[in-house]
Amino acid sequence: MIRRLRAAAILVLCLVAVLVVGAAVPAAAHNVTAGADLRIAQTIAGAEVTVVIKGTPRVPGPLRIGVVAYQPVAALPVGLEVRSVEDGRTVTGTARAAARDPQYARLQVDRTGPYELRLSAGNEVAVIPFRVLVDRGSAGDFLIYGGLFVAGLLLAGGLLTGALARRGAAMLLAAGAAAGVTVAVMVIVFEPWMPPPVPDGAAPEASSSEAGVAAGGRPYAQARVATVPARPEAGEEFTLRIDLVDGSTGRPVDDLAVHHEALAHVVVTSEDGRYFRHLHPLRTAPGRLEVRMRADRPGRYLAHTELERENSGGQLTSATVTVGGEAPAPETQSSDPATSDPAGAGAGGVGAVPRVRPGTPVAGRPATIELDTPAGVRSWLGMAGHLLIRSQDGAFSGHVHEMGTPGSRLRFTFSFPQAGRYLAWAQYATGEGVVTVPFAVDVTASEATR
Repeated sequence: MIRRLRAAAILVLCLVAVLVVGAAVPAAAHNVTAGADLRIAQTIAGAEVTVVIKGTPRVPGPLRIGVVAYQPVAALPVGLEVRSVEDGRTVTGTARAAARDPQYARLQVDRTGPYELRLSAGNEVAVIPFRVLVDRGSAGDFLIYGGLFVAGLLLAGGLLTGALARRGAAMLLAAGAAAGVTVAVMVIVFEPWMPPPVPDGAAPEASSSEAGVAAGGRPYAQARVATVPARPEAGEEFTLRIDLVDGSTGRPVDDLAVHHEALAHVVVTSEDGRYFRHLHPLRTAPGRLEVRMRADRPGRYLAHTELERENSGGQLTSATVTVGGEAPAPETQSSDPATSDPAGAGAGGVGAVPRVRPGTPVAGRPATIELDTPAGVRSWLGMAGHLLIRSQDGAFSGHVHEMGTPGSRLRFTFSFPQAGRYLAWAQYATGEGVVTVPFAVDVTASEATR
């Protein structure tokens, strides 16, 4: 009898293991996490903001959307319109951007799945695709609570049966209760290693052909960069437009993944490095990104765009923009970003002097850049700080992060690819705005390449 009970318990455990492994289906979509907040940086209405879409625990239910400002704004009102892609149902609201305690709008949504957020501020509009996801619960949860519930019932039944002097039946029920508890405990122990289930509202599984593409990596997007107007003038606002096209199909690339809290990062610098902008363009149409900006002087500007497609790696595109107009007086110009304050550099890093170790870095070897910061530094784009580096000729562009928590010092590690002069900008955010500290680094060649 005891052997039969043991064999039955082992069989139950084997079946449970099969059920747990078979029921746990890995998430197929990129960055799909039910219950997590979605944060997307946007440069809109002349302000650097981050749109926060709070995770939704259930539907129907409220969807909370707020706008966090990273520079002083006079209570910038932001219009919100959320539209379900599947049934077209639309809800609207308004939020006010603020650096501290932003106002969150509560918009009622009735279903999971794909949505579009239409964001309007000033006379600019962005359309952000996203998904409302709700955790459907895992098979492990069902087995844990089910096993404990069944064990409780069997244990109560065993006690009652034992009281009625039916020892054999009581032992059988007690063995079943023990098996139920064992199942629950095993699932609790092994559940952290099980793949999470796909949440409700996630994108459907890719077809066999799409899966093949995803396995090999999607092709890089081809970027066509233009300005509106075609020949902008110094001091006048213009739009930098980036059209992304899939080189294999010719279709617009509209599958950008949110990376470092943005659909794309655009860094625009003048050839001499005195002008610097770190921008986050608006998605205005499928495959089209736009950002409004203003250049202070005529000349040639370099635009580097960082982006990432779903189920693929990151890529960097580059382009040049020519700005017309008259040059300022010669005495106002400087060719060294280490002694100038680029337009739009926030506080300009006043009083902050980056420390580079070693003092003259060697190409191909790690160098450390440290920067003292004031109290009140807050996370921006998911990081405590950012370091953007460009070779003097503009052929190379790099972007690294300070991975620590905000504090009184930022520390970056970077290996310069080759000897030469590099222009660099360290950035961090405070309650007053984004601070940019420009400096230059001269890198020497290693002995092996001399």
